[in-house]
Amino acid sequence: MKTINKEQAEKELKKRADTVSADDLQKVTEKQNEIEKKFKTNSSLSRFLEDLNLLFRLIKDYISGEYKEVPWWSIAAIVAALLYVLNPIDLIPDIIPFIGYIDDAMVIAACLKMVEADLLSYTKWKNKNI
Repeated sequence: MKTINKEQAEKELKKRADTVSADDLQKVTEKQNEIEKKFKTNSSLSRFLEDLNLLFRLIKDYISGEYKEVPWWSIAAIVAALLYVLNPIDLIPDIIPFIGYIDDAMVIAACLKMVEADLLSYTKWKNKNI
């Protein structure tokens, strides 16, 4: 049975983040409903629903220009992680019962860890500007 560890998830995320373009930001926002559905219907991902909402708010505020106090790399990592979840053919294909979404969850967890400081800064800013 194929599995993925933390280091593999981080490596895959970094590799994909390096290729993210401005067009990918638009693509991920257009696919928000599809991504949310995947999170809601899968137990490996459902624990990240609250984080998912935060990630989408950050991306949208970044795109609109309301919040630019985040490095491009963090935005790219978030977009790469969300597009990874959307892709059914990844390190562990989603079609494999029970383990098909484990890699997706690992990539999301790796992303959250990598951009944690930026998410905290954004949350503080958002709370002050509501």
